[in-house]
Amino acid sequence: MKKFLVSITMLATFALAGCTTTTGANTTAGNAIGTANNIGMNVFKAAIDNQCRSEIQKQNAWRIASAVMTAEQKEAVQSNVCGCVSEQAPQQVTIVELGNAAIDSQYRTRLVTRVVAKSLQSCYASFTK
Repeated sequence: MKKFLVSITMLATFALAGCTTTTGANTTAGNAIGTANNIGMNVFKAAIDNQCRSEIQKQNAWRIASAVMTAEQKEAVQSNVCGCVSEQAPQQVTIVELGNAAIDSQYRTRLVTRVVAKSLQSCYASFTK
């Protein structure tokens, strides 16, 4: 599975680099690049979502608040907060960081952790108001 994720991320990195092609050069290639970019971002967002859910469950405040929630309520809050985090993720990384993440699994782990940490509190706060 890791090799698949690395392959997809590398493909997305190359696709992003291909965004500098001239307009009208080849619409089929442009569509393929756009599709690869979308797949890469979806994989990145899924990793962010998984890390976010893990981080939420580690927080004492979550443990206390979730003690009185139903399973459906817990899932709804986690989905809302982590959806917010994963939507903010692409704005917090550069193409260089994505390229490094495609090649180095340790870097990828650190990048995902950093992105989640940056936006988790703001997203959580926005949903608990």
